[in-house]
Amino acid sequence: MRALVLLGLVATVTPAPAVASAAEDEAAALTLADRTAESAEKGRDWRVFAEAALRQSKRQGAGQTLEGGRLSMDLRYDGSFASGWRAVVADRLDMNRGEIAGSGNVNTLKEAYLSWQPATDRIADLGRINARQGVALGYNPTDYFRAGALRSIVSLDPASLRENRLGSVMLRGQTLWAGGSLTALYSPKLADHPNASAYSPDLGATNRQDRWQLALGQTFSDRINPQALISGGAGQSPQFGFDLTGLVNDATVVYGEWSGGRAPSLAAQALALAQDAAFRSRLATGLTYTSPTNVTLTLEYDYNGAGLGAADWNALRRGPAAAYAAYRGFVADRQDLPTRQAVFVYALWQDALFKHLDLTAMVRQDVVDNSRLQWLEARYHFTRIDLALQAQLNNGRPGSNYGALSERRMWQLLARYFF
Repeated sequence: MRALVLLGLVATVTPAPAVASAAEDEAAALTLADRTAESAEKGRDWRVFAEAALRQSKRQGAGQTLEGGRLSMDLRYDGSFASGWRAVVADRLDMNRGEIAGSGNVNTLKEAYLSWQPATDRIADLGRINARQGVALGYNPTDYFRAGALRSIVSLDPASLRENRLGSVMLRGQTLWAGGSLTALYSPKLADHPNASAYSPDLGATNRQDRWQLALGQTFSDRINPQALISGGAGQSPQFGFDLTGLVNDATVVYGEWSGGRAPSLAAQALALAQDAAFRSRLATGLTYTSPTNVTLTLEYDYNGAGLGAADWNALRRGPAAAYAAYRGFVADRQDLPTRQAVFVYALWQDALFKHLDLTAMVRQDVVDNSRLQWLEARYHFTRIDLALQAQLNNGRPGSNYGALSERRMWQLLARYFF
């Protein structure tokens, strides 16, 4: 049963909320990094919470200790206002103070759209939509709308990064049938450049070019769930994607996510080098195992054919600092991998030691330069309050993927209250 829930977590065929099954609702809840008692939210159009956090970090080497704080407000409305009509609005305001980089207010308009369902098997949406794709947990090659979408990072948990980001303005249509769906979307160009102003909708971050996407999914059995995608836009070649999840047994789910198409390397794009367009592939594949004691373990291998191999990565690290910084900034904006290969490990122990306590551990290992990011969280759920303690450690040689991060150690204490 637990693996069936996990299969829903990474299912590629995702019907609209009006027709989604109870199992899919439960699986979606499991993907949230910042969990609480979901039962308190069922049946409500509004979800509103406030979050306060204290953070301390130590810079690389024998660097100084920095302190900061954050107060956040997060709201989501998802309700029907007429027969066949639905409105969705999701917004988050992060107010950062202290010595931590990025201090100041940042508002993220995650979603704001209208949905029309003239029949149970047809849906049309218009507005800002967070169109998430992909079945992997640590890296999503087929999540084509992730580039430029992050305005404020409040947690490194992958589910939080996918949830707390800007959607793109688009028109989306979906048709459903037994076990399958076909989704088409078009996202127009609305601005030329991103806008870093605190309360800007930042259309230039998400709608800098015309884009389109088709996604076809069909469940062939209770054990196999594939999805095929094609995505393109102005100034780029079509990118083809394929997602697949399979249920090995009642406790184990395997998955694979692939994307490929003609494209320049990340270095050519970031550093304005000579165009080197070629067919490039990206891949994420792994498995998730759930034990009888509520421990869920995910092991994943990630490959980025547009990233740098060992020789080119080492040359960039030893070259001009401005070029190295430009490359890292470009890759971070696209939420991509800077090097060719990585390993991702994620473990969640629900009701650990005693009820309502969840323990989470995450490791990101760069295979090319052997640097590592480690992240831990302990979270206790009260009826309307979450208390959490998070810690992060970045290891690696100077200039490596994680060794180059300005902070070596960080911890964060936070409290979240649900209204």
